Amino acid sequence: METPDVWKEFSGNVITHSGAHHLLAILELTNERGYARVTDIARSLEITTGSASTNLKSLKGKGLVQEDENRFLSLSAEGRKLAEAIIKRRTTLIKFFTKVLEVSPEQAEIDACKTEHLLSPETTLKMDQFIASKA
Repeated sequence: METPDVWKEFSGNVITHSGAHHLLAILELTNERGYARVTDIARSLEITTGSASTNLKSLKGKGLVQEDENRFLSLSAEGRKLAEAIIKRRTTLIKFFTKVLEVSPEQAEIDACKTEHLLSPETTLKMDQFIASKA
């Protein structure tokens, strides 16, 4: 039976699902092009520049994203660490869904995206270990 306060754990997440996608977009764009701007993030996520700007303001306030004098965005060390952890969780979830549960790759990608920001490091590690033990 669920304890009454378990649902509150969700509010303990550092960032929202949307925030996670913004971090990943910055990481991807800077890896591909060497830079990312608000307009690039908006285009990448297929949202308005205003929405991207609002979300990025929150991430900057948390010290996860930095903006230089030329308005180029980058991830702070903490932002990069968080983005890489999200990628790790997504990869683990996709492997688990496809290899263990035999979910289609397309559905696995969708479900991993929905879940990646909710999974704890402990559960991610245990899933990786389980997958490795079945290989």
